[in-house]
Amino acid sequence: MSDFDSELDASGLNCPLPILRAKKAIAALENGQTLKIIATDPGSVKDFEAFCKQTGNTLKSSGEEEGKFVFMIEKAA
Repeated sequence: MSDFDSELDASGLNCPLPILRAKKAIAALENGQTLKIIATDPGSVKDFEAFCKQTGNTLKSSGEEEGKFVFMIEKAA
């Protein structure tokens, strides 16, 4: 079983596209579900931290895997 409900691959996209696509993907989730985001833009680290603070969603984790940034965001209830 995976620890996320939906996945968004924003590889190759630059700010603000990863955030805009994530916003749309999160809107499609039920409260409490988790979106996994894969991005290559180094600016996305600070962008997703700020995005979660502004929207009230929870940044469960952020890290780097195989040269890409991976974020787990839980939709706020």
